[in-house]
Amino acid sequence: MNAPTGKIRRGRKYDQVIDGARRVFLRDGFEGASVDDIAREAGVSKATLYSYFPDKRLLFIEIGIGECQMQTADAMCEVDLSAAPGEVLTLAATRLVAFFTSPFGANLFRTCVAECQRFPELGNQFYASGPQRVRGILMEYIAAAEERGELLVEDHSLAADQFIELCKADLFSRLMAGLCTGFDEAERERVVNGAVEMFLARYGTAGKGS
Repeated sequence: MNAPTGKIRRGRKYDQVIDGARRVFLRDGFEGASVDDIAREAGVSKATLYSYFPDKRLLFIEIGIGECQMQTADAMCEVDLSAAPGEVLTLAATRLVAFFTSPFGANLFRTCVAECQRFPELGNQFYASGPQRVRGILMEYIAAAEERGELLVEDHSLAADQFIELCKADLFSRLMAGLCTGFDEAERERVVNGAVEMFLARYGTAGKGS
């Protein structure tokens, strides 16, 4: 697939194409997913597929945006914003690390970075659907926890950004550099626990007389 314009068309079979492509991408990854497989899984012709998504990368990023929205919504259902920081941050870190280090998440990030100059609007959509929403949720929780006296944070946005970066420690750079293809549960848990402990050491009020 190759498209100089990068235009996506939404029509009667858009959802059908998206559903089929999502199954193929989640099963085979970006590189392993062929146009023939996607068209077959979606139950459409290749011509129809091209008419909706003239570039496979556009289709992949569109799927990624939907996945980010779905995962954020699922996380919101699990998070109790009135719970203690240790509980909420551990859940948030677990979800973040799982997505960062998943084959789909890693491929999505690589593809967005590679294509953001050709298709800047998709980069903006991806950021708004995933990273920006996660950042906003964290900022909202940090503010609420501070009001309850559980955290002491002067700059909510900086603190949220710092927590997200703590969740990437070591794992994300190695993954992006191609030094490994995945991590076991112990490695992910080490980063999750370290991120929460470091954040609470800096911003928690327990043992600080607050």
